[in-house]
Amino acid sequence: MSALDEFLAGERPGDVAMFLADAHLRNAEALADHAERVDGGYVLVVDGERGRRIFPKLAGGAPMEFAQEATKREGPIHRDLTGGTCPERAGDERADADGDAGTVPDGDDQDDDHAVRFVFAFAQEQTDDVGGPYEEGDVIHAYARCSCGTAYSDRWVVGEE
Repeated sequence: MSALDEFLAGERPGDVAMFLADAHLRNAEALADHAERVDGGYVLVVDGERGRRIFPKLAGGAPMEFAQEATKREGPIHRDLTGGTCPERAGDERADADGDAGTVPDGDDQDDDHAVRFVFAFAQEQTDDVGGPYEEGDVIHAYARCSCGTAYSDRWVVGEE
């Protein structure tokens, strides 16, 4: 099982995961030995302290400031952390075959204007006394930055679709 699979299964609660899209990487070769190659980029899973130290180098800015910004907007992030759908897409003029605004006709959830640049995520262990999703299981908190600049967040209970 890869580090990413373990993280997504809630088995690495002290770690953070970062997806970095190919289109926004300056030096992909530097990540090749340290991160898992996935469709569209790389995912790096590291202990939380190391993640907080390297996040500014990879994504710019402090991780907690980014997370606070992203929690102001909700938007779906892929459960494998490799993409998402920018909430700003809802304002796009385009529509799919059913006339739903904000979707690309071929079903893809990204385009050049709204492609995920990076995702930062951490897992929080199940906490029965907190309530809500936290009593249902471990919760993944994910924060994304779109190429349009929008930051948004998503969270889910490990194992839920």
